[in-house]
Amino acid sequence: MIAIDTSSLSSFLKGEEGQDLCLLEKALADRQAVFPPVVLTELLSDPKLPEHVREILRQLPVLLVHEGYWERAGALRAKVLGADRKAKLADTLIAQSCLDHDVPLISRDPDFRNFIETGGLRLLPNPEDR
Repeated sequence: MIAIDTSSLSSFLKGEEGQDLCLLEKALADRQAVFPPVVLTELLSDPKLPEHVREILRQLPVLLVHEGYWERAGALRAKVLGADRKAKLADTLIAQSCLDHDVPLISRDPDFRNFIETGGLRLLPNPEDR
C-alpha cells in the first residue's frame, strides 16, 4: 500500500508532471493506492470537483482509524512543534494515518519533511532525491 496526498493527486488530475506523479500513477495501476481519511475529505471538499471524479475517488480504499489515533496524532504534532518545525493539523493527521499503517506517503508538499526525522514518516519521492 502507498498513501496518496492531496497535493500530488490534485496535480495528477490537472495533468501536471513530476516524479511523485509517476509513483502515483504506478500505485494506481498496481492497485496499491490508498487515502488517509483526511485526504479524501480534502479532495471531496472541492466544490468544483466533477461528479465523475468524486465517484472514482470514493472507490479507492481509505486507511482505517485505529484506537488511540487522536492521542498519537496529538503527541506527533507536539513532537514536531517542539522541534520548532511547522505541523499543520491536517498534515499531522495524514502523517499519523501513514505511520499507523506503516505505509509511505506520496506528496509534493514540502511540509511533510517535518514528519520524517521527528515522526518516522516515509515520504515518496525521497526528499533527498528531489
